[in-house]
Amino acid sequence: MENQFFVDSEYLSPAALAKKHELETNPAVRKNHMEYMPGMEIIESDVCKTVMDQMNSFDYSKYTAKDVIAALEHETCSIEDFKALLSPAAEPFLEMMAQRARMETSKHFGNTVYLFTPLYIANYCENYCVYCGFNCYNHINRMKLSMEQIEKEMKVIADSGMEEILILTGESRSMSNVEYIGEACKLARKYFRMVGLEIYPVNTDEYRYLHECGADYVTVFQETYDTDKYETLHLMGHKRVWPYRFDAQERALRGGMRGVAFSALLGLSDFRKDALASALHVYYLQRKYPHAEMSLSCPRLRPIINNEKINPLDVGEKQLCQIICAYRIFLPYVGITVSSRESASFRDGIAKIAATKVSAGVSTGIGDHESKYTGKEADGTEGDEQFEINDSRSFNKMYEDMSAEGLQPVLNDYLYV
Repeated sequence: MENQFFVDSEYLSPAALAKKHELETNPAVRKNHMEYMPGMEIIESDVCKTVMDQMNSFDYSKYTAKDVIAALEHETCSIEDFKALLSPAAEPFLEMMAQRARMETSKHFGNTVYLFTPLYIANYCENYCVYCGFNCYNHINRMKLSMEQIEKEMKVIADSGMEEILILTGESRSMSNVEYIGEACKLARKYFRMVGLEIYPVNTDEYRYLHECGADYVTVFQETYDTDKYETLHLMGHKRVWPYRFDAQERALRGGMRGVAFSALLGLSDFRKDALASALHVYYLQRKYPHAEMSLSCPRLRPIINNEKINPLDVGEKQLCQIICAYRIFLPYVGITVSSRESASFRDGIAKIAATKVSAGVSTGIGDHESKYTGKEADGTEGDEQFEINDSRSFNKMYEDMSAEGLQPVLNDYLYV
């Protein structure tokens, strides 16, 4: 890969530092972020244009209290209603939105909340994304787990009682190729009833292969739907290609995946427009692939190693609650995940209103589940984390807390025949 030298370097060489500076200060040296790279599959789809036209024309300042009240009174939430619920005019009506969201959640999900845990198996990355702890220029401890190490981590997690796992890697094909991820999926199928993937986007045939290896669903963060802002945040690597990332979920569905998850990283750009685009991305694909399970994640920026000043732009807990409630009202059947980026108190509260899935026993580091789950002293070979988590509760503690909130924790609801 073009920047593999940087990935493996313990410290950046003068040449690497010069390249980094040039990428940051001279847009002319960056590759066109809307142009596909060799090997990237191009699919024919009308979803992207439809979503972007809606987002680009979204003027949330024009909505009034009257529009918000009308949206809440309608039995079915239209796109126009959803836009009103995302607008600043809706903030005084947050309690009413929460009540409506709670009603929709209860109607379609009862009082259940699903639990899962992520497992990072590698943190090598070939992208330069300025907000991410894994980026190829960030000096962190890099690690890639062997199959033996992966199985050991999975056994520790499974022994805790967890039945769903999300496998993650940094975005490096050379260090974490599709075959490596596929073998990890085969191992995961031995220990878990549900296997998800959050990896670099791949082509349809590769998603088909990973599904055959045992993966059930795929999560892809678009990060931001604002293409101009995206260009300034993703300076190098395959992730720089915005349209290839946008179509990842559709390629995954064409490859046979049962479900797909979507997200913007709230705080990178205008969060109201990103929230609109995320939900519409789901909305239009849901109509195109009605058999598929769709879900939304709602992450905000978190501090990363070597940069503790990264925080969400204008996205406080009140705004996050507004977005999640609006998601639920607009997309009543869609799963909503709130990650350990948020506080325990916020996650406990939002799970009673609109969220249907939370992570537990979380680590964003590499190879440290045994030390974190069993208390065994770490051996010093762990890889550094992607970002700081806020809610570090164990699986057992999360299960107990969700039950105490009057919710029914669910570990798995799939039967394989």
